[in-house]
Order: sequence, then C-alpha cells, then structure tokens
Amino acid sequence: MPLPTAPVQLAKGCILGFTWGCTLWIPQGCDRAGGNPQVMAVVPIVQTYPFQLEKSNEMNQPLLFDAASDFAEGLAAVRLGDRLGYIDHQGNLTVAVADPNVGISADFSEDLAIARAGDYYGYIDRTGHWAIEVQFKQAKGFVNGLAAVQGGSKYGFINKQGEWIIEPQYDLVESFSFGLAAVKLDDHYGYIDTAGRVAIPLEFKDAWRFAEQFAVVRQDNRHGYINVQGETVIPPRFDGAFSFSEGVARVRMGSQWGYINSAGDYVIEPQYGFASDFSEGLAVVLSNGKWGYVDTTGEIVIEAEFDYASDFSEGFASVQIDGRYGYIDTAGNLAIAPTFHNSGPFKEGLARVQVGQQWGYINTSGTLIATQTQ
Repeated sequence: MPLPTAPVQLAKGCILGFTWGCTLWIPQGCDRAGGNPQVMAVVPIVQTYPFQLEKSNEMNQPLLFDAASDFAEGLAAVRLGDRLGYIDHQGNLTVAVADPNVGISADFSEDLAIARAGDYYGYIDRTGHWAIEVQFKQAKGFVNGLAAVQGGSKYGFINKQGEWIIEPQYDLVESFSFGLAAVKLDDHYGYIDTAGRVAIPLEFKDAWRFAEQFAVVRQDNRHGYINVQGETVIPPRFDGAFSFSEGVARVRMGSQWGYINSAGDYVIEPQYGFASDFSEGLAVVLSNGKWGYVDTTGEIVIEAEFDYASDFSEGFASVQIDGRYGYIDTAGNLAIAPTFHNSGPFKEGLARVQVGQQWGYINTSGTLIATQTQ
C-alpha cells in the first residue's frame, strides 16, 4: 500500500475495513532507514467478533457488516455487532468462532487462523474451534507448515499440531521463505533453515525475508541484498530498500525513490517522493502530490492524478477521486465508479468496500453481494 511514511501506512491500514493488529517482528515496513517506526509483519486482524446475520425483510439487500477483511483461502473474517465469523464468496456464514472469549481473529493461512483470547494467541480451524490452544504472546500465520510464535520472552517455530519444531531461543524471527527464516539474537541478524541450523551467520544489523531469492540486509546504516547462499549480490549503498517484486526492487536515496534490477543497476532513477512495489506490471508512485503508475521502464502509463492509489490486484486498483473510492483497470480506465467511502483490494474475485459506516463486498462489476429472504 503506497504511503509516504511508516506511520501513515499503518494508519491507512487501520482505516481499510477493520482495525489491523500489528505483530512486531524483524523490522520491515515503509522505510527501514531514517528513524521511522520499524514494523515488519502486519497481521490482518479483525476486531472483536463472533457473528450473527439478520435477514432483511426485502429481497436482495446488500450484505453489510461492521467490519470486514479481505478474502483468503475462500473465506473472509467479518463482524456484525459483537459476533465474529467467516463468510464464503456467496456471503454465507461458513465458520463461526466457537469460543466467546475470542476478541480478534486473522485470515486463514494453511487452514488455520490466528485468534486471540485475552492477551494470548492460538489458532482456530475451519470448524471455528481451537486447533492450537491460546498460549503465545505473539503469533504469525503458517507458511509451509511452520508458524513463528513467541513463547515466554523468546521466539521459535511450531508445526500445525502446536509442537515446537525450533525451540524459542531468538529475540525476533520472521516466517520462512526459500527454506530460510531471518532471526535476531543479541542485536545481530542472520538466517536459519527449517531444521533450526544457522544457514547464514548472524552478522547483519538488520535482515528481511527472502523474496525472489534475494533478501534486504543492513550493514553500517546502508541497505543491500544477499542471495540464499548468503553472498552479497548488491552491495549495501542505499538509504532504504525493499524486497524484489516482479524482478525489480524499490530503493531510496535521500528522500527520492527509484527502482533497481537484480544486478543492482537502476532501471528507474530515484525521482519520486514515494514508490510502491510492482504488482501486475505497474507500480504506484507519488509525483507532485498526486499518485499515478509507472511501468518497469519508468514510463508514466497512468497519469499521477489521484488523491490516493493502491497496488493492482486481480486487474484492478483502488483509487480515490474527490474523496470517494472506486477502481481503475490496468489501462487506467475507470472500471468501478468512485462511490465508496473506502475500499480494499480485489482478492479471490471480491473486494471489500465501505458504504457509510459499514462494509460489504463487491464483484468486478461493482455490484454488492446481496442476501435474500428465505
């Protein structure tokens, strides 16, 4: 989500449909240099809910909720009143959270969803019951059968049965990617493999999760990139750097943002007030106070004319025009009129949108999912 500073990005996340819960792990976020708050893993969490749908007396009434999250693995977390649950693409309540003490729940990841009761986290399954009991101070979603969690004062990894695979021993950890996970111990970062062995020595001042076989690392207040063998492939020379996406990575020099390729050469010189990752061949950039889109050659393909613009997802991007939100397609054509108070990305064919004080879901035609009386 393109916003100029880490605090603004987090605040924007809180607006889009529900309150996000922020799990603080290895720093990663808008900009990891220059003193901004360092937030790496933002776990999408919906506020207090279990669930109850009330049928309307009229046919085809829009299905609206007090809060809603994006779809993942066929389900989306929603809240109506003080009830929390998950709906399918047709708006049917598929999972109701069984434990009334659950105050927060996240998206499903590998058929399990993080849930919090009191001050601790566990995981629920698709029946809405606990699959792994509440016991962790922090928790992340499962990736390839492993989840990063905090047990006591240290972090480690569990399997889907809740068993420790890597005992809690690190000050911070990140989820596995390419068979490696970034870990922190005694103010140094490195990487371990899925057996818990150190694969890349803990010698960095900061380290990110691998993406497209490269990871951002920081040494001497400069950011560069290593490969999965731990070799420096792009020397640390940037003031800020982000993960590779679609073959390029956004970097910051001073206050200006640009893009490099995997050889470390600029494909777009630093020139923007802010820039997002590439998604579906386009990236959002901030130019003269407005948001537009560039391609990987740096050509402006959608003029910077929006008050806000988001990454493309499933062929659409949410944009703000005159205070309202709608969607454009990759050609820059207005595909869904800006009539909503806020909006999220399309996921699995549906996007969450704010209508007044409530949230619903639209399809690619811009039509709200509706419910019918029986």
